[in-house]
Amino acid sequence: MAPRRTFEQLCEGAPALKIPGPDHPITITPATTRWRAMFHGHLLADTGGAMLLREASYPQVVYFPREDVAMDFLSRTDHTTHCPYKGDASYYTIYRDGEVAENAVWSYEHPYPAMAAIQDLVAFYPDRVDIEAVDAPADSANREAVDETILHTDSGSGRPQREPWPSNVEGPEGGVR
Repeated sequence: MAPRRTFEQLCEGAPALKIPGPDHPITITPATTRWRAMFHGHLLADTGGAMLLREASYPQVVYFPREDVAMDFLSRTDHTTHCPYKGDASYYTIYRDGEVAENAVWSYEHPYPAMAAIQDLVAFYPDRVDIEAVDAPADSANREAVDETILHTDSGSGRPQREPWPSNVEGPEGGVR
């Protein structure tokens, strides 16, 4: 039978766990607006469920729920990193229309307990992917404007659902048509 090992011996060589505090604050809050991630003009993520992580003096990081990310364009790599506050991060490479961004996406699949709010969410390096807040509340994508536009479009019958908007284009003879 092997000799019993102490807790310190078991942890020897394991990465140290640090707890966020006044010397290194980390906050995770739900976003109040929609967020998008674009890669070479292609939408990779669009969500009203983003989480915003602010860590010490680092720039804010936007974490996206996987169900709102085009995961078909991401391929997991062998690359990993360790953060003493968050845990081990897994990385993904983006492949989209012949463009590649290696290890441009990361995720904490098993974060430390204090970081449970970002578990299985993904983040993008902002120098490789354009990340932007969208001018719409997270819980409503400007429903009134969208509904109004839909009602002025063809319902499939060949006729608009409402009377068309008045024309604002001048015809060849100068009159409004």
